[in-house]
Amino acid sequence: MNDKIKKEAIEWIKIIATALVFAFIITQFVRPTLVRGESMYPTLKENDYLVINRMSYKFGEPKERDIIVFSTELLQEDGSPKDLVKRVIAVEGDHIKIEDSKVYVNDKLMDEPYIHNNYTEGNIDMVIPEDRVFAMGDNREKSLDSRYEDVGLVDEKDIMGKVMIRLFPFNHVGKVN
Repeated sequence: MNDKIKKEAIEWIKIIATALVFAFIITQFVRPTLVRGESMYPTLKENDYLVINRMSYKFGEPKERDIIVFSTELLQEDGSPKDLVKRVIAVEGDHIKIEDSKVYVNDKLMDEPYIHNNYTEGNIDMVIPEDRVFAMGDNREKSLDSRYEDVGLVDEKDIMGKVMIRLFPFNHVGKVN
């Protein structure tokens, strides 16, 4: 009977160790995150549960229209760092201009069917420097983003990953554009 208990204990240890290894590997590639606020409305809503691909930018560069999660120096109410979910509007080397509520990238008016309204506050005229991106929320009136000094341009090293999929609410599960 003692040998039977030992064998069963060893099997349980193997199962738990295997599960821990898989969990570690998975968390290196993907990470869950929760949407807080209305800055990405209507694309994303408060309490949408997202999965981000942490490897997206290890082998590639952010692209215009990617939805990203990045860390900031802003603090949440509990004092922890605040992560933001925004859409990439311009990348390294792009010339971005916001004028009369219109967004131009490389002198072309952006077609932005995803934004909440057609108003984009701010007057911006800059070329995006190396290793930075310009990101804004889809709900421009309620988005703290690259237009404002508190956030500014996003350093590519602060990007945690690209939003891959919405897992919750269940009636909106799927790829996020």
